[in-house]
Amino acid sequence: MPGKLYVVGTPIGNLEDITYRAVRILSEVDFICAEDTRVTVKLLNHFDIKKPLLSYHEHSASHVSENIISRLQSGESCAVVTDAGMPCISDPGEDLVRMCRDLDIPVEAVPGPTAMATAAAVCGIPASRFAFEGFLSVTKKQRSVSKDTHTLIFYEAPHKLRSTLEDMLKYFGDRRISICRELTKIHEEVMRTTLSQAIEYYEQNAPRGEYVLVVEGMSAEELKDEYSVEEAADIARKLIEGGAKMSDACKEAARITGVRKNDIYTAVM
Repeated sequence: MPGKLYVVGTPIGNLEDITYRAVRILSEVDFICAEDTRVTVKLLNHFDIKKPLLSYHEHSASHVSENIISRLQSGESCAVVTDAGMPCISDPGEDLVRMCRDLDIPVEAVPGPTAMATAAAVCGIPASRFAFEGFLSVTKKQRSVSKDTHTLIFYEAPHKLRSTLEDMLKYFGDRRISICRELTKIHEEVMRTTLSQAIEYYEQNAPRGEYVLVVEGMSAEELKDEYSVEEAADIARKLIEGGAKMSDACKEAARITGVRKNDIYTAVM
């Protein structure tokens, strides 16, 4: 019988946020795959957990994954963790999960904190519908989401924050933003502002810590100015080509563009 891969969420800052179950699983598995073993060993030491650690990150060679899979197939159990939060989301652990699923190796989730959901909860910007975009390293990607109507959530490092805010202002316009810094840590801070005001603030204040940026989506009024009826109809046609029903495709195109559903339906017909 193969062993089991446990996807274990760890605290994003405050060690008290770990679950009883996570501590138990980390204590019981045969070995632990960690994004950065130096970070994970501090967590394990805090809870007096002594387990072999294996470094597993985006630069790991393929033979590392093969070794992990081989050990799981031989019956060993393994926990995969990231430096903070839930692993396997914008994280190399997702490849490991995929390989296990392909080989029918059991995978079990041990949920824990996530910075994106925590930021969405405390940001003060409507987030009943949001898209998590992770780290955006190129402005081309920001252009691709500039017309989304749902709230957008990004991660950013301090040394890139200023340039990222400037790019967002360029492609998004001066939208509202909540800048969440050091969530769950001693110096936690949530700043509600606009992109232009945020740029001004960080020209005077050096960014420090890890950031989650929550940006409001494009408004329906702005969308109406952005899309023509024919462009909206093209979106509907592509949805139909993909298998969507006519009415569903027109409804979704209307949601995306802000153009009236009946106008899109007429144009498609």
